[in-house]
Amino acid sequence: MPNRLAHETSPYLLQHADNPVDWWPWSEEAFAEARRRELPVHLSVGYSSCHWCHVLAKESFQDEVTAAFMNEHFVNIKVDREERPDVDAVYMEAVQAATGHGGWPMTVFLTPGAEPFYFGTYFPPEPRQGMPSFRQVLQGVSQAWEERRDEVTEVAGKIVRDLAGREISYGDAQTPGEQELAQALLGLTREYDPQRGGFGGAPKFPPSMVLEFLLRHHARTGAEGALQMAVDTCERMARGGIYDQLGGGFARYSVDRDWIVPHFEKMLYDNALLCRVYAHLWRATGSEPARRVALETADFMVRELRTNEGGFASALDADSDDGTGRHVEGAYYVWTPEQLREVLGEQDAEVAVRYFGVTEEGTFEHGQSVLQLPVQDDGLFDAERIDSIRERLLAARAERPAPGRDDKVVAAWNGLAIAALAETGAYFDRPDLIEAAVAAADLLVRLHLDEQARLTRTSKDGRAGANSGVLEDYADVAEGFLALASVTGEGVWLEFAGFLLDHVLARFTDPESGALFDTAADAERLIRRPQDPTDNATPSGWSAAAGALLSYAAHTGSVPHRTAAEKALGVVKALGPRVPRFIGWGLAVAEAVLDGPREVAVVGPSLDDAGTRAMHRTALLGTAPGAVVAVGVPGSEEFPLLGDRPLVGGEPSAYVCRNFTCDAPTTEVERLRAVLSD
Repeated sequence: MPNRLAHETSPYLLQHADNPVDWWPWSEEAFAEARRRELPVHLSVGYSSCHWCHVLAKESFQDEVTAAFMNEHFVNIKVDREERPDVDAVYMEAVQAATGHGGWPMTVFLTPGAEPFYFGTYFPPEPRQGMPSFRQVLQGVSQAWEERRDEVTEVAGKIVRDLAGREISYGDAQTPGEQELAQALLGLTREYDPQRGGFGGAPKFPPSMVLEFLLRHHARTGAEGALQMAVDTCERMARGGIYDQLGGGFARYSVDRDWIVPHFEKMLYDNALLCRVYAHLWRATGSEPARRVALETADFMVRELRTNEGGFASALDADSDDGTGRHVEGAYYVWTPEQLREVLGEQDAEVAVRYFGVTEEGTFEHGQSVLQLPVQDDGLFDAERIDSIRERLLAARAERPAPGRDDKVVAAWNGLAIAALAETGAYFDRPDLIEAAVAAADLLVRLHLDEQARLTRTSKDGRAGANSGVLEDYADVAEGFLALASVTGEGVWLEFAGFLLDHVLARFTDPESGALFDTAADAERLIRRPQDPTDNATPSGWSAAAGALLSYAAHTGSVPHRTAAEKALGVVKALGPRVPRFIGWGLAVAEAVLDGPREVAVVGPSLDDAGTRAMHRTALLGTAPGAVVAVGVPGSEEFPLLGDRPLVGGEPSAYVCRNFTCDAPTTEVERLRAVLSD
């Protein structure tokens, strides 16, 4: 019989709706039940494409005996971390403080007052490798609650007090200067892996936001070392198994230092961020491989993640049926030489083995290989033959059982996708990608925004979820709308971005220090108001808000938005020189501040005029960090930047300003290109 999760919108919660565990969604009613029964709360946090979440569910949550014990001794709450990043953040902070590490699935035991007192991640069904079994943990916690409740309550209270005292150092609420950005670059150089690209050791994550900083730093200063780290990292990732060599798109991370074996889940946010990085790399260098990867990744998002309503689904699972009924990680993506021969025949299979680095012993498990592009002379291979091989392998792979898809639409991640698709479509003359970005933006406005421009974080199947947007939702959606405004010339997107950023100023910002909070002032009160400025898998809400506020101020001349952006960057001044890998987007925004950012207004007789289009595209292709672009006809009220901007000699014209100073307007595309690359 289904439990209380059967009516939720989260695919992750719905995966647990038929468990014999009497799950509750996160709610006041669940804690009221814990108080009524005088039981502790077992909080389990995960997400739908998490491999070990599935393992824990299969081993323990689907076990009748374990479930019966859980139901008798606990009130059990299941949370999708992607729906409730605030709940995830405050308890993950407690887990990391107590154990020194964290991850998902996250297992936390709470008092009925929501105060945590015991922590863990995955627990096996039997004791192994020094870990107790999940049943042992349940029994131990239940016994402690029954026999030593005063002690447990005291420990929980101390943990909450300790968390409250972990305040962030905000710096001095001033933007980083040349010195801090140079120190950040030096720190990245020290952690850079010159043999393999990327930073640090295994597991290795795509450093999307750090790459954006490196490209902007090179554009502003000419630092060749910064560009080289970006170029080499992008090349190694694109050649590795972390990139899907047949269907495009990136996996979550590489388990090894060489980018060969991925953790196979594909997340919307990774692909949106990396699509944009590769498009920006092409913009900076003209690299043909960067162009290919940007377009293939954009096409992957539209083909495999787009929902019927026009938004983008959150993720594809790492696991899929291997053809025997077993769900196995990577089954959809890996190949043996024999499988290649079955699809391609002997001769083409021999070519594919060499081209994609497939071996008899395998680069993954059980003699299977992840397709990659080993560094070799690509000129040895006939391009048409390789294209044919790719097409046949992709068609054969499509016959395999596909990985599950998490269909919920997350506002923040769709904002990132909108920005990436809009810019990629504009750079490479792909209006279909721009149309996909507009459709996703329309969905967010129609379904996720209410009359006061307050955001709902998620939706599924055209039904809005119950959870309020957090800071990253407001910031990333504003970022997407601002990119869409620059690309389409439709000022309504600038207007919507302004509505969202007004909420950031009013509900997420500390009026005294300028510090930002992840949840709104009027949001549900948790044991701590979450506040994390570091960029990890995605830009933090903090640095994403700083970037969107800065761009909006450049478009409109708004002093409050500019001031808020600069104050928010104080934390980047504090953290950039110390931990540059974890504040990459903040550093990229700081580069935009140092460059101005530049404000570009393009006016022409019409948006369809060939000269206007050429000037507009040139403006979008400028590498000046964080430059904003407005396009329209003279006298248009779509954008503030178009005010008092006449045609020069009747020709399409561009006006470039920064720091309250403007260059002479130009009617020459080459002159505009030079100004925006200087």
